[in-house]
Amino acid sequence: MLPLEGVRVVEFAHMVMGPSCGLVLADLGAEVIKVEPLAGDNTRRLEAAGAGFFPVFNRNKKSLAVDLSKPRGKEIALKLLATADVLTENFRPGALDKLGFSYEKLKNPRLIYCSLKGFLKGPYEHRPALDEVTQMMGGLAYMTGLPDRPLRAGSSVVDIMGGTFAAVAILAALRERDKTGKGKRVTSALFESTAYLVAQHMAQYEITGEAPPPMSVKRPAWGVYDIFDTAGGGRLFVGVVTDTQWEVFCREFRVEDLAKDQRLATNALRVKERSWLIPRVNEITKQHSSAELAAKLEEIGMPFAPIAKPWDLLDDPHLKASGGLLETRYNGKRSHVPALPIELDGKRLAKRSDPPEVGQHGRELLRELGYEQKEIASLVEARIVAFPT
Repeated sequence: MLPLEGVRVVEFAHMVMGPSCGLVLADLGAEVIKVEPLAGDNTRRLEAAGAGFFPVFNRNKKSLAVDLSKPRGKEIALKLLATADVLTENFRPGALDKLGFSYEKLKNPRLIYCSLKGFLKGPYEHRPALDEVTQMMGGLAYMTGLPDRPLRAGSSVVDIMGGTFAAVAILAALRERDKTGKGKRVTSALFESTAYLVAQHMAQYEITGEAPPPMSVKRPAWGVYDIFDTAGGGRLFVGVVTDTQWEVFCREFRVEDLAKDQRLATNALRVKERSWLIPRVNEITKQHSSAELAAKLEEIGMPFAPIAKPWDLLDDPHLKASGGLLETRYNGKRSHVPALPIELDGKRLAKRSDPPEVGQHGRELLRELGYEQKEIASLVEARIVAFPT
């Protein structure tokens, strides 16, 4: 029994933001029905940097391929929405309204209508937006890049954040509906999600009166907080973030001179001495191989990390042992994608079904909505719906 079993979600969404919201709800047990054009979501056909979008964000969902521009297609969608608990959409502002599926026109008082947009209400609300657009205008690209060269984060982090907050809002609305019996409209947005991500830098500026430099050149808040060399050419990130950890580090690595040096007595002092302290710590780490250093740091409870690439996680022993990687098959290809980063009663959420083919569940959904076999055949012949060949 999963927490959202019995909740039906109709998803009018594409790319990352909307589908990532649906993924959270689907993994938690909701029946998420992805409404697609007859040719399927355009995301299915992306290559290169977009090749992972569809297989990552569409597991545990059903697919209904229907032409919403035709009256009979619109009728199918309206019948489906009459059975739904939640609608999600992330089209351009007003696009779904023009098709006749605005919040005001749908007559389902229990429906939670979730829009995932570029901006919440305000002067920008009618603008289209993308993850990269809001990273630039929200300051995240500035904080990620070099001082004169803004750089988007190396993931669709704002899309995923916006989708996650949409799921949070939906869960809150479902909880409220349990009390009132009424649904409501909820919205999440990319720009406001970006502002949330850079909030610490906004507050730092107001509190200190100084503009924080990009992360690529900023002075860390901790004295030892950097990437260090190891014997054999390896590298590890090491963080010593408390005075107690500094004492342990000096003792375990037998550097009594550093332990006694009053210039390094507190973290604030160590930050000021980074120009010579970091090279000295690097001399210490270079006396050990990466494996030896990692083992020692783990033994003494010190924060550390290997410098990994995303594909290294495919063989990560922790993810593999904990059920954190889900085997997914899509378009005849196998890949492994992360499960939701949560546990319920100590268990990870599983993959129940692979990302669907275009229209894979259309027949069963139409039968459930009361369509007879002859009507379904007529809909196929008229190019109102499509099923896998």
